[in-house]
Amino acid sequence: MIVTIDGVAASGKSSVASGVARALGIPYVSSGLLYRAATLLGLERGLDLGDAAALLTHLRANRVRLEPRAEGNRVWVGGRELTAELHSSRVDAGVSRVAALPEVRAWVDAQLRALPEPFVAEGRDMGTNVFPHAEAKFYLTASPRVRAERRAKERPEDVPAIEAALTERDLLDAAQSAPAPDARVIDTGALTLEGVIAAVLAGLSAQRA
Repeated sequence: MIVTIDGVAASGKSSVASGVARALGIPYVSSGLLYRAATLLGLERGLDLGDAAALLTHLRANRVRLEPRAEGNRVWVGGRELTAELHSSRVDAGVSRVAALPEVRAWVDAQLRALPEPFVAEGRDMGTNVFPHAEAKFYLTASPRVRAERRAKERPEDVPAIEAALTERDLLDAAQSAPAPDARVIDTGALTLEGVIAAVLAGLSAQRA
């Protein structure tokens, strides 16, 4: 069984996927962490984030490993854990550029498809491209202001600045972020985290009935 949860940036995909995975007793997979890892490693190496060949050469020389767990994914390069470093402003600023590279997307997709089922997969195009055969698909959305206010609770940054960055990110991610035709779209703006998780679980129950 594969359940996909896609959506725009800062729509709560990881938190929702983790909650759904815990309720189902299976791991969840955060595809975005692999793009963030590629971005971080590229930045540390001083690479041009638009140079797919250079990025892939570096990624292949430094084996990145995603560890899917229901309570939270971890990312490793050898014995070094990258997880805590992946949600920084500099990674935020570069990840859309890296994720737009077809070669890097193919690298991420290959890693995801090699993972053993069952799991909940969250990202941008899990239901449209990576796992089009998934049993159930969901798409999360919310206004830029709502998403900015949520993110400001996690980071010491100004809400208008975050909102502007998210609006720009939405434009950059538009090609990868369209919902699958058969996905259930959930606007999380008026819902709590628990409410969104409940909506996904209710959708799964209804689909199986």
